Order: sequence, then structure tokens, then C-alpha cells
Amino acid sequence: MLRLQQVTKRFGDKKAVDGVSAVIPKGQLVGVIGRSGAGKSTLLRMVNRLETVTEGRITCGQINVGTLSGRHLRAWRARCAMIFQQFNLVGRLDVLTNVLIGRSFGVSTGRSLLKLWTDADRTRALAALDRFDMAHLAAQRADTLSGGQQQRVAIARALVQEPDIILADEPVASLDPRNTRLVMDALQAINRELGITVVCNLHSLDLAREYCDRLLGLAAGRLVLDEAPNALSNARARELYGLEAADVVGEPETLPVAAYAMPLGSLSVAPSGVPAQ
Repeated sequence: MLRLQQVTKRFGDKKAVDGVSAVIPKGQLVGVIGRSGAGKSTLLRMVNRLETVTEGRITCGQINVGTLSGRHLRAWRARCAMIFQQFNLVGRLDVLTNVLIGRSFGVSTGRSLLKLWTDADRTRALAALDRFDMAHLAAQRADTLSGGQQQRVAIARALVQEPDIILADEPVASLDPRNTRLVMDALQAINRELGITVVCNLHSLDLAREYCDRLLGLAAGRLVLDEAPNALSNARARELYGLEAADVVGEPETLPVAAYAMPLGSLSVAPSGVPAQ
């Protein structure tokens, strides 16, 4: 179980994340939604410790993520794999080697640098690629692949870390609709079939509603909603997204004008974690 307790991140005088508290049980697929600059990426980066927490605590079981260093931090990053919007592959290397880089957390630095992978490592990497119908591309250079293929290679790389949690930071933001579906299907399959917790930043509300078990909404760094996808109305989504609503919300519901004029500050989450009505 991943637990965030009053987590805050400051950059100078600005609070990028402001007092976020949430509990994410093992095996959920959680979507983090909100407008650009709401703090979604910073929140995920703190969980993986790519950013340090200014205030509050992030724990997973008995592990206090904020106090980890050295080999313990390395072990945490192996358990909590990260997938990025820009794939972060090494373009000049072949697909299989890119996936094997995910095994670096489990071997010595020397073995990793010298690419001394075992047969078991290679078998695991090929199996991960095969899961996403990518094994036939194992010998191909990564920079020759389409964006959707590269993102699936990145997911395979995360999978060979044998993680408990996968954090996906806007994994489909740069993809066309077909590849968006392939990548989201891959993340959902990992969650459903392997029981891996997935926390995914998404800009598209349609995708969040379709694929996620639960939605966390951020506005100006604060958690303003925590609810099931089917409980989130279009009117409430417009409050959350503001001027970006047209990009993420479908046809408007028939609602009184007052519903659209409600200030963003009216969104709140009760202390229990259940959204206030």
C-alpha cells in the first residue's frame, strides 16, 4: 500500500504540490488528472524520489521513501518503476538492450556498464517484449521505431525490473489515437494480469474514465477530488480543468449556467478522502 501524508513540494516560494494525502492500495490502476501545471508530474517524481519531499511523508508498507539513500534508494526505484512521456530510450541501441537496461537495478554497476547480462535476464526481457507483441523487433535500433512502439519498449523495460508499482507520467501525450490505445491497453494488462499497481498521469479525461479504477484530481498542487471515474460529471471536470476543459471533456451535459460558473475553490475533499458534496 502506497500512502501519501500531507506531501508538499516547494520550488522557492511556489508550492508545486500542496499537502496531498492519499492511500493507494496494491493492485489499483489510478489516474491522476488535472490541468497543465497542476503538480501531477511533480507528485509522481516524488514517489520515485526523482524529487525530494519538502514536507510530509511517502510510505510503502514499512518503507519511508523520503529517508532512503544509497542501495536502499536504488532498490526502491527498482520496485517503483517510472515510464516517461518521452520514452527515455537509447536510440542507437537495439530494442532488447534497451529493455535489459531495466535489469540494471538488480545487478552490479560493473555488470550493467559492461552489459554482462545472464541468459535469464535475456529470457525475461524477450518475454516482456513478447507480451506486447514486440519480440520480433528485439534486434532493431530503438530510434527506428514509431512512438507507440518506443513507449511499449519503455513499458517492457519497466516490467523487467519486476516492480510492485509502475508510475507513468503522461505516457500517451505524444502519441496518435491508435498508439494511445495500444499503450493504455498494455498498462491495463499489466495491472489486471500481474496485479502491479499503476499510477498514471493523464490529460485525457475520456482515457482516465475508461481505463482507471480511481481518479485523483489536482488543482494548483492540491488534491481536490478522489473518486471513481463514473462519479465524475462533466460539469465537475470543467471546474477542474478550467480553460483546458474543451480539450478533455466531451459534449456538455444539459446543466444550468450556474454549474459552469462555480469557482474552482468550491472543489474540496473531505478529511476522510471522500470528495465533499
